[in-house]
Amino acid sequence: MTTRLLLLLCAGTSFAAPPEISKQTYVYKVVDGTEIHADVYRIPDGRSRPAILWIHGGALIMGQRGNLNPLQMEKYVGAGFTVVSIDYRLAPEVKLPAILEDVRDAYAWLRAKGPGLFAIDPNRIAVVGGSAGGYLTLMCGDMLRPRPKALVAFYGYGDIDGPWYGKPDPFYLRSPAVSREEAYAAVGGKVLTGAGSPNNRGRFYLYCRQHGIWPQEVAGLDPVTQPRAFDRYCPIRNITRDYPPTMLLHGDADTDVPYQQSVAMDAELARRGVEHQFITIPGGPHGFDGGKRMSDPVVAQAFARALEFLQRHM
Repeated sequence: MTTRLLLLLCAGTSFAAPPEISKQTYVYKVVDGTEIHADVYRIPDGRSRPAILWIHGGALIMGQRGNLNPLQMEKYVGAGFTVVSIDYRLAPEVKLPAILEDVRDAYAWLRAKGPGLFAIDPNRIAVVGGSAGGYLTLMCGDMLRPRPKALVAFYGYGDIDGPWYGKPDPFYLRSPAVSREEAYAAVGGKVLTGAGSPNNRGRFYLYCRQHGIWPQEVAGLDPVTQPRAFDRYCPIRNITRDYPPTMLLHGDADTDVPYQQSVAMDAELARRGVEHQFITIPGGPHGFDGGKRMSDPVVAQAFARALEFLQRHM
């Protein structure tokens, strides 16, 4: 079953926050002597609850587990979920296979340790993320076993080797050029995750978009000379009938991740017979749900639909 929704002006649905939310930080793996963490948000009543594995965005170059919007976290927990927000290693210090390894390890840790540590049901886990976190969410539909119960991707993407990432981007070319020296000075060293890393990593990302070299710097592959090597890293090429129920949310004015990325995913999910929904935010920018934008009735209603989707499948 497939449903495509175009949200116009409509009232938002509110979900009351629980009276008490506990936050605890855990180490889910150690790499080269460095701990990689997960923050767990839950109602500390001992009840077994379904879990959301939440994955931050940042082009796989920036970001950290603390980027979870507090209002969204409260709504997830208020709707009955335990939320687990993870860090993962960042590019270009590591490449995409290591990042995907972290996501797999976080999921395995959540299923193995979550029931005892914070009372989650290991058979009721969904994955949610935005932007690069949305991309990783869509990757989870094929690479995780057992498969998650549902996926929710905010402005995510199904391919990483298209012209939008592999050629200089017209939108980012409007910004003053970032020099190679400045770009590579913003990254490097022993930085493994975004937690505590310098804030200027965005300069490296801008350099990558201005020069169309994101695939090489993040995946370690060249889309021109190694096109088939990207197949396993593009969710849109790995959808089968067994892919989990999926919700896509995207603004049609996104200048970072093209809206067409979700349009194409929607079409492929439909072709494969996967249950899914596609919510378009008219005029919505990249990160349409960030900060105070959650008070916009259209955004609030879209988020409410995402909660309903998760509750139905979990």
